[in-house]
Amino acid sequence: MAGKSPGSAGSTQAGEGGRHATERGRKTLEGLSINLATTRQQWGFRDAVEGCLRHGIRAIAPWRDQLAAIGVAEAARIVRDEGLRVTGLCRGGFFPAADAAGRQAAIDDNHRAIEDAAALGADCLVLVTGGLPPGSRDLAGARTMVADGVAAILPLARAARVPLALEPLHPMYAADRSCLNTLAQALDLCDALDPARTGAIGIAFDVYHCWWDPQLEAQLLRAGPQRLLAHHICDWLVPTRDLLTDRGMMGDGVIDLKGVRRIVEAAGFSGPQEVEIFSAGNWWKKSGDEVLEVCVERFLELCRSGHAVASPP
Repeated sequence: MAGKSPGSAGSTQAGEGGRHATERGRKTLEGLSINLATTRQQWGFRDAVEGCLRHGIRAIAPWRDQLAAIGVAEAARIVRDEGLRVTGLCRGGFFPAADAAGRQAAIDDNHRAIEDAAALGADCLVLVTGGLPPGSRDLAGARTMVADGVAAILPLARAARVPLALEPLHPMYAADRSCLNTLAQALDLCDALDPARTGAIGIAFDVYHCWWDPQLEAQLLRAGPQRLLAHHICDWLVPTRDLLTDRGMMGDGVIDLKGVRRIVEAAGFSGPQEVEIFSAGNWWKKSGDEVLEVCVERFLELCRSGHAVASPP
């Protein structure tokens, strides 16, 4: 279940996408996906899709609030009609809570997120696991709540054929956003919950959060194609002026994006690179079309490994 089977919704969408591209004469740029956070201040879901199509981008990763604004059914219809690939749905997670009722509410919300991802035919549901509950200093306890929460939603995810993608976040977010902070931690949890490596659970690897990790190559190779479900890209600016909303466009920072992609491909992942940029002071202030134009230019120039990668069956 690491990828969509030939008869799955994702494959059907890809086939429809080829027909739509032929009918409309639209170019298609292979290997690039846009996380719709990148243009969230400029466009809603429908306009973002149209913008991506204008630039030849036929893969997207929406956020749940964007789906809520237009309706999940309407978003799914647009995805089907345009033949789009959905490389991930952002996001589920945030499991730790101060009491049992709060933890159950998080599980219930994650069940809804799984249903949304299934409606879109998404490659995975990205999980940002959550940090410390209010007033707590018990980091180990929060991590136990995360493990329990993911275990609780895994049966529904399996039944819906929606792989869960744990996204480790940079340690600066350990208190408030994610107490899962390294690839090794994420993969340890995957191994505990899915020792058979069925593809039901894996990782969403975001260079912004993990580029610094001395174990980066070893852990990505450990993940392999069964665990490596998504590859997110942007850049790390020096200096970084805001912990959340000052991500860089590829090439504006210090991450060796081509080198990282070579490792990702060596690990067996050949899926799209998904641009995810939070940039309140820069890119969110530009037009959506300008942002996408630069995304395409930088992707082609700076992000591809240079190796020929076979398309998945």
